[in-house]
Amino acid sequence: MTSNTAHTNPLLDFSNHPLFDVIQPQHIAPALDQLLPSTDAALEKVTATDFPAEWKAISAVLDVATEKLSRAWGAVSHLHSVADTPELRAAYTAALPRVTEFYTRLGANERLYAKYKAIDVASLNAEQKHAHTLAMRNFVLSGAELVDQAKERFAAIQERRAEVSQKFSENVLDATDQWSAIVTADELAGVPEDVLHATRAAAEKDGLKGKDGVADHKLNLKMPCYLPIMQFAHSSALREKLYRAYATRASNQSEAVQAGKTEQDNTPWVKEILALRQEEAQLLGYANYAEVSLAAKMAQSPAEVMAFLRDLGQRARPYAEKDVAEMRAFAAEHLHIQDPQPWDWTYIGEKLKEARYAFSEQEVKPYFTAPKVLAGLFKIVETLFEVSIRRDQAPVWHPAVEFYRIERHTDETRSRGLPPVLVGQFYLDPGARVGKRGGAWMDDVRARWLRPDTHTLQTPVAHLVCNFAESVGNKPPLLTHDDVITLFHECGHGLHHMLTQVNERDVSGISGVEWDAVELPSQFMENFCWEWRVLRHMTAHVDTGEPLPRALFDKMLAAKNFQSGLQTLRQIEFSLVDMLLHADGEKAQDFMQVLRDVRAEVAVLQSPAWGRSLHTFSHIFAGGYAAGYYSYKWAEVLSADAYAAFEETAGAEGEPNIDTGRRYRETILEVGGSRPAMASFKAFRGREPQLDALLRHQGMSDLPASP
Repeated sequence: MTSNTAHTNPLLDFSNHPLFDVIQPQHIAPALDQLLPSTDAALEKVTATDFPAEWKAISAVLDVATEKLSRAWGAVSHLHSVADTPELRAAYTAALPRVTEFYTRLGANERLYAKYKAIDVASLNAEQKHAHTLAMRNFVLSGAELVDQAKERFAAIQERRAEVSQKFSENVLDATDQWSAIVTADELAGVPEDVLHATRAAAEKDGLKGKDGVADHKLNLKMPCYLPIMQFAHSSALREKLYRAYATRASNQSEAVQAGKTEQDNTPWVKEILALRQEEAQLLGYANYAEVSLAAKMAQSPAEVMAFLRDLGQRARPYAEKDVAEMRAFAAEHLHIQDPQPWDWTYIGEKLKEARYAFSEQEVKPYFTAPKVLAGLFKIVETLFEVSIRRDQAPVWHPAVEFYRIERHTDETRSRGLPPVLVGQFYLDPGARVGKRGGAWMDDVRARWLRPDTHTLQTPVAHLVCNFAESVGNKPPLLTHDDVITLFHECGHGLHHMLTQVNERDVSGISGVEWDAVELPSQFMENFCWEWRVLRHMTAHVDTGEPLPRALFDKMLAAKNFQSGLQTLRQIEFSLVDMLLHADGEKAQDFMQVLRDVRAEVAVLQSPAWGRSLHTFSHIFAGGYAAGYYSYKWAEVLSADAYAAFEETAGAEGEPNIDTGRRYRETILEVGGSRPAMASFKAFRGREPQLDALLRHQGMSDLPASP
C-alpha cells in the first residue's frame, strides 16, 4: 500500500460523507487490505495485559478503528443493495468472508471479553453502563465463552451463514429482475393510466413494437407494476400469470428454475440457514435459535411470543372470516366469479372497496405527487419535533437520490441569534429500478458519537430507501397512499436514529434498541397518514394542483380498516412460521410443512400448494428478523398506545399537542438504546403498553374473539 492510498481510495476517506459517486468495485479489496490489519492491530493493542481496562481508553483505540471498517463496509453493502452490478456483486461476495471473519473473531475474543469484565462499572455514566451491559451479553451470544473446537465451529458457522444468506438474497433479486412479460394493451384493460405509460415506455426502451406499430407493454415483478395489475387488471389470466411468477420466485416451482436455472432455487439455502442457526444455538447452550434471538428482545420466550400471536389471531379471526364472506358474496353477485382463485382476491377486494366506499386507490393516487408528499412529511416532523429540514449536498449513487439536513435551535442559538445546530442528515432514495433490491428500509451511515479520539461530536446520518414508481414523462412521480405510509414508516426509523441525544455510539439512535421495540417509532409515524390536518398539506393533483377533496379523504378514512382482519392474520401467519422454524430445528428441515401447518391453523384464505413465499422471505433469511418477524405486531401495540397519547391531548381542531410531541421526542427518540425500551415507554406513557388502542385503531374491538 502506498502512502497516498487514503487519498486515492474513496472508501478510506472518512473526512465526511461516503464518496458514493466515485466508489468502484476495484476499491473494495485494497480498502480492506488496509482497514482489516488496522482493526487487528487495535484489537491486539487493547487486549494486551498492560492496556488499562478503561471504557474510554478501549473505545479510543478499538471503537475508532472498527468504526472506520463499519463505515467503509457499510458504504459497499449499501451500494450492493441499491446499485448492484455484476462487478460490484463479485467484489462484494469476495470480500464478505473477510469482513465476516473479523467481526466473528472480534465478538468471540476471550481476551477482549476479559478486559470488558475488568472494567469498573461504577466509573461509567448511565449510557456507558447500559452499553457495557449489552456488550457483555453480546460477547456471550457471539461465542466468547466457547473454547477450542466449539469456538472454531462457531466462527465457521458465522462465515457460512453470511455466504448462504448472500446467495439467498441474490437469488431473490435476480428472480425479480430477470422476469418480464410482453403483453398487448388489450390484455391490460382496467390497469391505471400511469402504469400503462410506464410499461409502454419499458417496451419502447427495448425497441418492442406490436402489430400496426403500436407499442406493446413490458411487465415486471416489482411492486409499482405487479400490485396495480393484481388490483385492477380485468383479465384473470393475466393476473394468474403474474401471481404464479411472483409466488414462485427463487424456488423449484419457478419458470426460471424449471427452464434450467437451478442455481436460483432457494430451497437448499433455506434449509442450510435454518440448520446453521440451530447448530449455533446448541453451541451457545440454547435449545433453539428462537431462544438466542429473544435474548436481545423485549419478549422473554418463544412461548410468550406464540401466545401473543395466537391471542391476537383469535381476536382478528372473526373479522377475517367476515372479510372473506363479504368478498365471496360480492364476487358472485357483481363480478360473476363463482370460485375465486388466489390471484382473484386482490382484484375482488379492490372492486369491493370501490363499490362500498365509492373510491379507488387510483382515484387518490394523482393527488399524492412525490414532492408535495415530502413537503407534507417534513412539515409534520418539523412541527411535532421542533426541528427544521433543509436540502443539503453530498455525493450520491443515483441522480434521483436527495440529501437533507435536520437542524434545531437551542436556547443559546435562539437567544444569541446564531444559526440552528445540525442534528442529523439523511439520503432519500425513493424510486424502484433494476439493480436495487425491493422493499423499503432505513440504514445508518454513521451514528451520533462523542468521539473519543477527537473529542468532537459526530452527528448521525441515515439512508431512507423506498421502491416507488418513477416519474413518467415530465410529470412528478405519483405515490399510492400505501407508498405514503411506507415513506412515513421509514422516516420514523430515521428520526429514531437522527434525533438521538445519546453520545455513546453503541446505544445512540437505534443501536442497542431491542429488535421488537425498534418498529415503535416507524409504526407511530404511520398514524399521521390518516390525519386530515396532515394530508391536506401534502396533496396536489398532478394535473390541476388541487388538494385532495375532504369528501374523498372521508371515503379513505371509512375504508381505512377494510379487511384489517385478513391483513392481521397474514402477518400472524408469517410471524408464527418464522418463530416455529427457529424454535424446532428438526421440523424446520421440512419448512414447507411448517408453513402448511400454520396456514391450516391461522389462515382463512388458503394459498396454492405450489406457492413458495418462504423462498423470498428475505426478512428472516437475509435480514435481521430471524425469530423476530413478530416484532411488527408486537411494536404495533407499543406504537398504537403511544399515538393514543397524542389523541388524548389533541387540540380542538385535532392539532397535535406540542408538549406531547416534545415528551415523546425526549423519552423515546432522544434516548435511543441507552435504556430498556420498556423503561422508555413507561417514561412516555406512565404505564406499560395495552392492546386496546391497536384493536381500536384497526377496527377490531366490537366482535368477540374466536374460541
